[in-house]
Amino acid sequence: MHLSTRARYAVMAMVDLACRDGGEAPDGGPVTLAQIAASQQLSLCYLEQLFVGLRRAGLVLSARGPGGGYRLGRPAVEMVIADIVDAVEEPIRATRCADEAGCMKDKDGGTATCSTHDLWCELERQIRLFLSGVTLADVVHGRVSGRAVAPLLLEAV
Repeated sequence: MHLSTRARYAVMAMVDLACRDGGEAPDGGPVTLAQIAASQQLSLCYLEQLFVGLRRAGLVLSARGPGGGYRLGRPAVEMVIADIVDAVEEPIRATRCADEAGCMKDKDGGTATCSTHDLWCELERQIRLFLSGVTLADVVHGRVSGRAVAPLLLEAV
């Protein structure tokens, strides 16, 4: 399974931003990327690249100039982790397949699927479903552990 560094770092940065009273620095202004980079031990240059996508997706608002920085684009309770991953344009991949159509060539040159294709595609769907059900506020307040539901419990419901 592959959840990229871009996705992990974007989530870390957004959690840091949300922890600062919804995007407020101690002085009441927006939070700078330098502040986030220092507290999360991330590269400032890398964060700059990630925040382009986050801003484009409306997940953060930016203010330029002296005293500028970033604030959350909407409340943390309304922002799911899947939105953050999508904003940095990183698909969640558990298989080598580029899409669900297939990952191999058949003898006629068309596409075919490997023997474990459906297993890995379902894992991708489950990861996406999980990340779509966890808000930024859930992560900030430590409400993530125990959220995954065992398949047998789902069948019993």
